[in-house]
Amino acid sequence: PFSPKMKLPGLWLCVSFGCAASRGPSCLSAQFRRPGDFILGGLFPFGKDMVNLTARSEPTLLQGKMNSLLPGIRLGYDMYDTCFEPLVALQPSLLFLTRNGTTGIGILCNYTEYQPRITAIIGPHKSDLCLLTAKLFSSFLIPQVSYGASSETLSNTELYPSFYRTVPSDKNLVEAVVMLLNQFGWNWIATVGSDDEYGRGAQALFLSMAGNNNICIAFEGFIPTDLAEPNARKQLEDTVKLINSTKVNVVVLFAYSLPAQALLEHSIRMGLGKKVWIGTEAWMLSDVAAYTPNIQSIGTVLGFVSRTGTVPGFQEYVAELFSSVEQEKFCQQSRELSRLMNTEVLDTHCQQCDHVTLGDIWPLLRVTMVQPVHMAVYSVAHALHRALGCTSEGSGRILLHFMNTLPFEVNGQSFRFDQSHGTNTGYKLIFWAWRDGTLTYLPVGDYDQSLYIQKSQIQFHTADKKVTMPTSECFRRCQPGQFRRIKGFNLCCYDCTDCSENTFWSKSTSCSPCPQHQWAPARSTQCHERTERFLFWDEPVAVALMTLMALTAALSCLTALLFLKHLQTPLVQVAGGGRNLFALLWLLLQSLSCCLYVGRPSAGLCVVQQLSYALCLNGCFSTFVPKALEISLLTEFPRCAPRLLRWVTHGRAWLLVAASLLTQALLCFCHLHLGPDYLVADYKSLPSEVVLVCGTQSWAAFALLHGYNSCLAFVCFLCTFMVQTPAKRYNVARGITFATLIYFIIWIFFVVVFATLRTVLRAVTQICTIQATTLGILASYFVPKCYIMVFRPDLNTGDYCQNPAEEEP
Repeated sequence: PFSPKMKLPGLWLCVSFGCAASRGPSCLSAQFRRPGDFILGGLFPFGKDMVNLTARSEPTLLQGKMNSLLPGIRLGYDMYDTCFEPLVALQPSLLFLTRNGTTGIGILCNYTEYQPRITAIIGPHKSDLCLLTAKLFSSFLIPQVSYGASSETLSNTELYPSFYRTVPSDKNLVEAVVMLLNQFGWNWIATVGSDDEYGRGAQALFLSMAGNNNICIAFEGFIPTDLAEPNARKQLEDTVKLINSTKVNVVVLFAYSLPAQALLEHSIRMGLGKKVWIGTEAWMLSDVAAYTPNIQSIGTVLGFVSRTGTVPGFQEYVAELFSSVEQEKFCQQSRELSRLMNTEVLDTHCQQCDHVTLGDIWPLLRVTMVQPVHMAVYSVAHALHRALGCTSEGSGRILLHFMNTLPFEVNGQSFRFDQSHGTNTGYKLIFWAWRDGTLTYLPVGDYDQSLYIQKSQIQFHTADKKVTMPTSECFRRCQPGQFRRIKGFNLCCYDCTDCSENTFWSKSTSCSPCPQHQWAPARSTQCHERTERFLFWDEPVAVALMTLMALTAALSCLTALLFLKHLQTPLVQVAGGGRNLFALLWLLLQSLSCCLYVGRPSAGLCVVQQLSYALCLNGCFSTFVPKALEISLLTEFPRCAPRLLRWVTHGRAWLLVAASLLTQALLCFCHLHLGPDYLVADYKSLPSEVVLVCGTQSWAAFALLHGYNSCLAFVCFLCTFMVQTPAKRYNVARGITFATLIYFIIWIFFVVVFATLRTVLRAVTQICTIQATTLGILASYFVPKCYIMVFRPDLNTGDYCQNPAEEEP
């Protein structure tokens, strides 16, 4: 104990202490104040923060450190209990602002030279109270240093130019919580805040940061801070029910100890189940666990507390203080000084504090709030030290200048207020570890711009009694090549859907289509160049078709050689003589034209393909026309036959063949003019390849080109299908009938298939049509004659193969 009447140069000491008859320490049983030039005013909360009543401003604790700091000066203080009430905090705040030596506040236009009774303010603890008092003190530019107010609103130095704090702001806390959620992969959570400045501000910051980090909020709500309100119980029960309905496994709680304890009690009573509770220093280190029955059933508790050190000698100082108040001499001094208190000073006597023992407050001496209080006092002390010798005019501005610009040292560690007048000392990640029923605050990680977690130290308590990390996801994290598809009514809930073929994921909310010349498989992150697709020479289908073509060409050559050998026989002459060799030549060329459809197509090949087919087929059919007309004249028009037969037989029949070919050649030129086939790059038929095919530009030109051959075949069919041949005579007309009939059947299927195909099968279809037509004509018209010439030469006579022109009509 020291004498409150001790007078130092230029400073009057102001102290407060107390004693009761029961020799127990009294909270604020007496207060004494003497006017002086510099007085350090403090607003310290009471109740669960009672440790702050014996903070570092007690002279005996500072005395050893003040030898070089503020030499010859001892700091006095006035201490008041805010009771967590704004009105209670406002009363001493107004008293602090009174003019030095008076009890009134002067109304001035300029407060630059205004000298209040105090120099600086320490406290209060809660953000709500600081928002009220900071505006008041900032108007007079009086430094105010809080050791617990973390609201981000107070970081606005334009609104609160004289407010400082020795704890990190809620922005740093929220960043740490978001990193924690991301590291564990929890993206479907509930968040609850107390209905005060701390809870509302922290939750608002958290919601904004969560949205930017792919964390979805299943439920957000507030719980009442005044548990005596009529609807407080219902509001807590509704909150628990809504959390349970969301099926989340992680709850983030921004609240002070009393509302947090109320929510946890209702969660246990209503059977919410084991969740992961992410808390903050505001309730994690309080006595919630000690006073909440069956607290272990809530699940796993993780949270962040300020990373602070210990204050050397503080616990010993408190123990010594409790020993002092048990001495009668100390209590006698307290009673005498109590009678000297000025009546204008607010006074509160705490009857309950008369029975407080050292054991009651000993656990609180280790909480992380002790060092911030220590830092707050020393920050002002260092600023006062630097201001020694300065003029007293504008002392508030001078003090603020030194607090803004210069660092200060506490227990060998240097600190400095940042641009928002705060000190970001970082956080420790704390885990509630239960060992034999005893709660231990186990450090499992650190946060300082980045988060480090010792996951092996965390034992999760889940509903399924497994120690594995629980999941809390409305959606799983999408893999590369997947995009989010919203499901239900909650915009944060979505399924991961693979990007379809020919689309790719480009770190956007949806899949982007690939350029036309590129492709992508399903669930792709990039596009690839398409490969060309056409009928390659080494494909099995192409090899088989080319083999068939070779056989067809060989058959045509053998047939031509056989007809050439027996050119002067009755059978060959009755079939048309040398025109048969001409027809076989065109069939050979038609068969060989299949090579135009294999390999990489080009614009020139596309033009030649249809022209070659039409011209070769016309060369064959044009040799059938004279014979068909000859048979028709003899059978259907016998009266006109003698006069017209000379135009369709012998040498003039070749004129008819030449006229037919010339007509087909003219139609080929018309086809080129109207719209020839062109090269088409088809990107739609196959997913990863570009199909190169010959497309039909004009179906009218296509019909004109092939329609003429159809007309010739139809004329030949009409002229021969009703012809009757006497018994034991060779029927020349039957071969022409079957040849044209096979042609029509093949073309019916060809046109239907050809009009719908746009793949490699289009070329295959054309080759098959050419080969089928060639083989059909050979099999129906030429092969039967070869059979007679080889195996039945006895039928190759004038009697059996009599020319119809030589018969009697």
